[in-house]
Amino acid sequence: MKIPVIKKLAEAYSLADLRAAEEALYNEETPAIEILGDDEGEQLTHVLAAIFIKEHMSDNSSDLKTALREYTLKVRNSIS
Repeated sequence: MKIPVIKKLAEAYSLADLRAAEEALYNEETPAIEILGDDEGEQLTHVLAAIFIKEHMSDNSSDLKTALREYTLKVRNSIS
């Protein structure tokens, strides 16, 4: 998981674009958008994180920085 990649995805693409990329990755297809990552698993992680951030921003009227912080907190809590 690379935070700068997730941030860039959340800034550059709409929720619809990210969901389409998620679907493409699930179907083992090449997404229409560029997603950096070492493999398909990491690319999917980046897309799912960006989707979480976009939804958090929308649902909570928060900015990107706050939503990104919430995502990283969620990840930290899940592994501790």
